[in-house]
Amino acid sequence: MIRIVIAEDQRMLLGALGSLLNLEDDMEVVGKASNGEEATQLVEKLKPDVCIMDIEMPGKTGLEAAEELKGKGCKVIILTTFARSGYFQRALKAGVSGYLLKDSPSEELSDSIRSVMAGRRVYAPELMDNVYSEENPLTDREKAVLELIAGGKNTNEIADELSIKTGTVRNYISAILDKLEVKNRIEAITQSKEKGWFK
Repeated sequence: MIRIVIAEDQRMLLGALGSLLNLEDDMEVVGKASNGEEATQLVEKLKPDVCIMDIEMPGKTGLEAAEELKGKGCKVIILTTFARSGYFQRALKAGVSGYLLKDSPSEELSDSIRSVMAGRRVYAPELMDNVYSEENPLTDREKAVLELIAGGKNTNEIADELSIKTGTVRNYISAILDKLEVKNRIEAITQSKEKGWFK
């Protein structure tokens, strides 16, 4: 019997997924969580074979929970609405066994769970198509500058924090806007969040 924990913050979907998987002869849903924190606690306590995890949940996200569960013996399958390559790349680094989209047919989920239990990895095909085309073009220093901007710091504060001149910060900002092909800082932050490039 494959023992499963599901983490999903939408109650109706959580119930539906649980009922659906319990219909399978070889599967049993042993726990349900509504956020990443609960999911990691349930996995520690119940020692399931598989944890099916949404990404955007209150408190701890599914990606943070997956990173925490890496190497703990429970296979993680991300089930999300978001086909963002930044999220996908982070999920790959966290060692997830599967990454599926919520609009996939329901039988695909149970088939994927069996594949993962057999040692295979299962990724939504649309993610494989765009994962290489969506690399973050920013250098590490440019990423650091953008994260400080997103944190509400102004040019002088960024210069102090990174021990560089304000002119250098301005140069980094114009390079960021050029590379991301956006008009201003807000658009740069929004785009980076949408692509899952921010931690």
